Amino acid sequence: MTVPPVELDDLADPAAGFPQATREQWRALAADVLRRSGWGGPPDAVEDALSTTTYDAVAVAPLYDAADLPQTPRVVRGPGPWDVRQRHADPDPAATREAIHADLENGVTSLWLDLNVIDPAALPAVLDGVLLDLAPVVLDAGPRTAEAAEAFLRHVEKTAGGVALPGGNLGADPIGLAARTGAGVDAGAAAALAGRCAADHPGLRAITVDALPYHDAGGADAEELGCSIATGVAYLRALTGAGLTAEQAFGQLEFRYAATADQFLTIAKLRAARRMWARVAEVVGGPGVQLQHAVTSSAMMTVRDPWVNMLRTTLACFAAGVGGADAVTVQPFDAGLGLPDAFARRIARNTQSLLVEEANVARVADPAGGSWYVERLTDDLAARAWEWFQEIERAGGMAAALERLVPERLAATRARRADNLAHRRDPVTGVSEFPDLKERPVSRRPGPGLAVTSGEGLPVMRYAEEFEALRDLADARPERPTVFLATIGPVAAHTARAAFAANLFAAGGVATVAGGPGTDPAAIAAAFRDCGTPVACLCSSDRLYGEHAAAVAAALREAGARTVWLAGKGEYEGVDATLYAGCDAIEVLRTTFDDLGVNR
Repeated sequence: MTVPPVELDDLADPAAGFPQATREQWRALAADVLRRSGWGGPPDAVEDALSTTTYDAVAVAPLYDAADLPQTPRVVRGPGPWDVRQRHADPDPAATREAIHADLENGVTSLWLDLNVIDPAALPAVLDGVLLDLAPVVLDAGPRTAEAAEAFLRHVEKTAGGVALPGGNLGADPIGLAARTGAGVDAGAAAALAGRCAADHPGLRAITVDALPYHDAGGADAEELGCSIATGVAYLRALTGAGLTAEQAFGQLEFRYAATADQFLTIAKLRAARRMWARVAEVVGGPGVQLQHAVTSSAMMTVRDPWVNMLRTTLACFAAGVGGADAVTVQPFDAGLGLPDAFARRIARNTQSLLVEEANVARVADPAGGSWYVERLTDDLAARAWEWFQEIERAGGMAAALERLVPERLAATRARRADNLAHRRDPVTGVSEFPDLKERPVSRRPGPGLAVTSGEGLPVMRYAEEFEALRDLADARPERPTVFLATIGPVAAHTARAAFAANLFAAGGVATVAGGPGTDPAAIAAAFRDCGTPVACLCSSDRLYGEHAAAVAAALREAGARTVWLAGKGEYEGVDATLYAGCDAIEVLRTTFDDLGVNR
């Protein structure tokens, strides 16, 4: 292609001097590439073939242009650093106080205290030396909210009486508590706290609209959004019914959302949440600003190879910042193991400091604004979430919907998610993909760990849990369970499938021993006998399978093989089942455990 000379006046347009590309041209080129892999559709079907669908049935296209830009107005958070909020859940008041001071001295700007674990009576000791006029405090006390709020407010009056608090939240969330525990919903106490804050502590909020229970239960992004907006509307009704003005009621709510390693969906979710809440405010007649607290997802965290969690939380934190969260909590990489140590807390807060101070993520208001992809994704996600919110409202509101509608909807999504995880369509690096059987275990002091539930509340899902449970069973054996890989033919023929099979079995803590190479069934059978395992897996090319699979399988059977797998697809005499990309890895591992005598 010849590019004509670029005139000086054209430098304002980066595309100046280049021929105009069209969507039709891209479709034709993409169709040509797809046909080489066996696809036979027409060019106008290329985008459908390459599109993916989220758990909310939102289509994510392979290409976006200006025609995809929606006309919906943006609701933007202004530029500036977000609130770096660290969570504390150590029952030892002295240890918590020490950790709090280390955090505040090294970049943390607000505190989140889990008073389900920390005794509310210990708040004065925990907050000793904390300047409450500088460091906002957010409480999370569940059924002990009233007790915790009283203890905190007494401490405020004693240590900072007459000084306006710069923020913070008493954490009342009766609907969130019902979602977690199955308790009944009583918004009266929350409304009383809100009235007290509005009258006596205007900088302090009383109520948290916590959407994490719906995310932790396996819910999708639009489901999390719809539940949060329905909960917020329920609280607005309760607060205005208790005598607060609409403006006061809006000012008492803070919303908490999960941030995941899917950065674009997280960005779109936070942007959509602000848009939806602005619509509620438009109808109700209140201020349309939504205060957002983003927390890196508990569901995505792993216990195995926990160092990978640093990558997950960095992506999630970046997405939360770009999405416009007002406060962000990065969970330490070892949070699933127990109480995080000082190093893990340091990494968590430094992740935020790096993004704010060095990467300058917070210097731009809505940096994703104007992106054809993000704007379209935000619009589609908001539409799905608004439909779900309306369905909840038709069911009688959030409290009524928690009885049946919400659990059933989340259960369906959770089942689809579990199926994708089992088939490794949703891979978990370090667990279901690329596990390290030689990793050194990381131990921490016992603690509450990640999200918990109790009573009749919504279940809690962690994406890696089924694979990690199998790893635990395998590790508990006196000798590691082993599968023999019957590698047929030269190295070039079997390496890819042998590596695939080894990776799959390792996801359940099962080691593999390769025997071969070669095509002599007797030699392969002898190597199998030396391995001392009753399970074998053939690994080679399709061509060599056609020539040797049946004979090798027969030799393995004669040598005592109880089960013979084959890496790839196809039916061959003597082969029990096949392993391939997209197979049910959990079921493969469970079957292998049964064959190896590993009790489940």
